[in-house]
Amino acid sequence: MFKDLYQKSLLLASHKSSKKFLAIISFVESSFFPIPPDIMIVPMVIAKKCDYLKIFFIATIFSALGGLLGYYLGASFFDVAMKVVEFYEYENKVIDLKTSLTVGGGLYIWLATLFLAGFTPLPFKVFTITSGMIGFNLFIFFLICLVARGLRFFIVAYLSFKYGDSFNKFMESQASKWFLIIGILIVSILAAIYFIIK
Repeated sequence: MFKDLYQKSLLLASHKSSKKFLAIISFVESSFFPIPPDIMIVPMVIAKKCDYLKIFFIATIFSALGGLLGYYLGASFFDVAMKVVEFYEYENKVIDLKTSLTVGGGLYIWLATLFLAGFTPLPFKVFTITSGMIGFNLFIFFLICLVARGLRFFIVAYLSFKYGDSFNKFMESQASKWFLIIGILIVSILAAIYFIIK
């Protein structure tokens, strides 16, 4: 199933309405769809390098808006939201988090977790849904979605623009590992700055 969705998403990147399809996939991926927008961003940028900033903006804005749908599912439709979470096999972690996380004690932990989910290969939709379940601050939630997704998609779009097919091969083999490493480094640096200032 995933392979078919992957191939179909890849085909949409060469469609004449590819930007519209990118907006749709970016939106639904943040709330339930399993294929990340990166799959379309890379070939779209390689095909139309002068549009790399436009492609980055489309993916970022619609991914963040899709995060709001995930948030709404978590806040208002618990049973439906849990079906999505169960599909990604995160149900036990979400239930534990929902019962144990308090806004006062877990705010910074959840900020870091949400950023990592938006920036790394973790299933972002699970964390947008969970944010709704725990009633996380909606403004901060949307801001983190914009920053995390924007940073990730800018890196993908810019490196596709700069290195073309070489970066495409890198994305297929090494990207998940390096996005995770970079994401953890960013969170660690921000945490260190916070504790130094504090």
